[in-house]
Amino acid sequence: MFSEVNGKLSSTFVFADFDEAMVFVDAVAQVANEQNHHPDLTISWNTVIVECCTHSAGGAITELDHTLARAISELKEVNQ
Repeated sequence: MFSEVNGKLSSTFVFADFDEAMVFVDAVAQVANEQNHHPDLTISWNTVIVECCTHSAGGAITELDHTLARAISELKEVNQ
């Protein structure tokens, strides 16, 4: 689901409505806190854009980003 865009791992998730999008964002926040690695999120009504890069590595993509991206992708698969 994630692909490299502008030096970040990025994916766009589309939901039925704002409420579903926010449930997903809350789940992403929980996983991010558990991993102590936090993505950039853009929310627009039913669409959530997730971008992962490691700020402490100068914005490079690291294994932390790949691990987080996999976990976020699994959240979407479970909620479909």
